[in-house]
Amino acid sequence: MEIPLPHAVIRSYRPGDAAALAHHADNRKIWLNLRDRFPHPYTLADAVDFIEKATHATPETMFAICVGGEAAGGIGYTLHSHEQRLTAELGYWLGERFWGRGIMSEAVEALTSYAMKAHGLVRIYAMPYATNTSSARVLEKAGYVFEGRLRKNVIKDGRILDQLVYAKLADAAGDPPQ
Repeated sequence: MEIPLPHAVIRSYRPGDAAALAHHADNRKIWLNLRDRFPHPYTLADAVDFIEKATHATPETMFAICVGGEAAGGIGYTLHSHEQRLTAELGYWLGERFWGRGIMSEAVEALTSYAMKAHGLVRIYAMPYATNTSSARVLEKAGYVFEGRLRKNVIKDGRILDQLVYAKLADAAGDPPQ
């Protein structure tokens, strides 16, 4: 899969992405805003393991964000099942060197549209920590709507944090519900 964007490309991971992925992911500022399953420190072995999982997943739901041909971040979604089978949760990160360029807003908007069409989804949501105001802005720029605050919902790095809930609905993305 490959989606060209004005300032980047979203594409399937490749084994050759491991070194760049480890380089950009090994950043405490990034880790502080992600779930604990994202390791810190982030090693080359972590990148190799992750790429192996991402490239063998069926369906493919985790992708590289490439800037200038280099894997500089990641974006993906978790499909739900049963009564939530038309819903997915979005997650993403980008190397600090590329922050503030609008890359992530473009990527979120493009991957949301792709995921809705590819899987017949009617809702995609994201739950950034309330301390991650940059991620909230990314979601808003990509057309996501703030739905609420989950108070004292997570613990990260020893701090109890609120989480924000943002969502985009299929009709809001221009795609008809299935």
